[in-house]
Amino acid sequence: MATRLKWQKSSFSGGGEGNDCLELASTPTTLHLRESDTPTTVLTTTPTTLAHLLAGIRAHAVPGQA
Repeated sequence: MATRLKWQKSSFSGGGEGNDCLELASTPTTLHLRESDTPTTVLTTTPTTLAHLLAGIRAHAVPGQA
C-alpha cells in the first residue's frame, strides 16, 4: 500500500498561484521535493543526506554571492 504524500509549498514561493514553486512532502524516513510545474518529477532523499548536502553547500559558498 503506497502512502499518499501531503505536499506543502515553500514559504519562499510567495502567495501567488503560479507554477514556479518548490514543494516538500515527508514520511518518517524520507523527504520528497518537486517543482510545482513538473509534479511528476520527484527527488527523494533522507533527512541525513539532505543535511550533508546543505552543509557542503554552505561550507563552500562564496561570501557576498547568492
